[in-house]
Amino acid sequence: MAGLLPHRAEARELVLSPRENLVAGGPAEQLEQLIQSSLKHGAQRVFVDLRGVPMLDSAGVRALVRGHTSAQRLGRQFRLVAPNNRVLEMLRLSRLDQVFTICDSVTIARERPFPWASIGTGVGVTLVGLGLVAAGYWLPPPGSDVGSTSLTGVPLPGAVSNWDSPLFELAKLAVAAIVGMLVTVVQRHYRSDRSTNPTLEQAQVLLCVAGALMMIIIGSSLARAFGIAGAASIIRFRTPVEDARDITVLFIMMGLGMAAGLGGFAVAGLGTLFLCAMFPVLNAFAADKPRQMLVEIVAKGRDFPTNHVQRVFAVNHVVFEPREVEQGDEATVRYLTTLPPHDSLEDLSHQLMDGGNAGIKNVSWSPAKRG
Repeated sequence: MAGLLPHRAEARELVLSPRENLVAGGPAEQLEQLIQSSLKHGAQRVFVDLRGVPMLDSAGVRALVRGHTSAQRLGRQFRLVAPNNRVLEMLRLSRLDQVFTICDSVTIARERPFPWASIGTGVGVTLVGLGLVAAGYWLPPPGSDVGSTSLTGVPLPGAVSNWDSPLFELAKLAVAAIVGMLVTVVQRHYRSDRSTNPTLEQAQVLLCVAGALMMIIIGSSLARAFGIAGAASIIRFRTPVEDARDITVLFIMMGLGMAAGLGGFAVAGLGTLFLCAMFPVLNAFAADKPRQMLVEIVAKGRDFPTNHVQRVFAVNHVVFEPREVEQGDEATVRYLTTLPPHDSLEDLSHQLMDGGNAGIKNVSWSPAKRG
């Protein structure tokens, strides 16, 4: 695009410096395409220097918003630099000045913020883990009767062991909840798609507490153990878990909760430290897997633009397979697609629609159902 001066300041960093109005009809669309392409090809930090942009319209705002959302989805950094008063007022009217990170200069934009959140999480996990290990050594082992016998070893009548105290049982549940929350917070930083699943995260914490509660209820009773096993056998999860790693973490959370419920705080602490340390290690060696999605494409008439759709899929390296075809006043085709892990569905939909020039009325995506 005329007036756009991109240059790389360092590896995997891109600075874009438009020198014209970012409006519909070419400049805004080309900037949007360049931002999306740079993120797709691995740019970790994208800065848009707006000092040479006199004004922008809704298409220019859309290009910046899509750049921000794509970078956020991929865990990348996207910042705006030094917009003039007119551009800044446009962002303020759209209430986007609180969404974007806006810096006064490229030098300031390049400054990396201190990772307080990550450091705080690491310190919290370490302190809790070491605290549980220390508690495991300091407290009497489960099943001991320290404090419930006389100096001669004769049990004292009515004496209550520390392990039989209701407050100590409550402490076990609290430990299980803290362990569950810490592991969930650490795991959130290393999800491949950077998306959160509040339901699954809450289930992990509650499952850890459930493991502790079951061990408290079972105690040393074999009959209770069989009773809980029978009750658990009738429980079925109705929500499928797509990622095998999430299923594994659920089992480990149950184990950590059981350790806490038995009073094995040292085991729970060491297990928490080990599991949290494994997330970054596994993430460093893991390869992002492709996504399978179902896409429904509705044409504006009876003629379906097959060549256009297949060309868009081929350009974006999307493996596709037609699944259903409906012919009526509007032709509808559903494809099973396999996409690169970081491709934006919004960007693909935009290419398929081609601004309304491709004869496509609607594009909708949904996760592929496991057969």
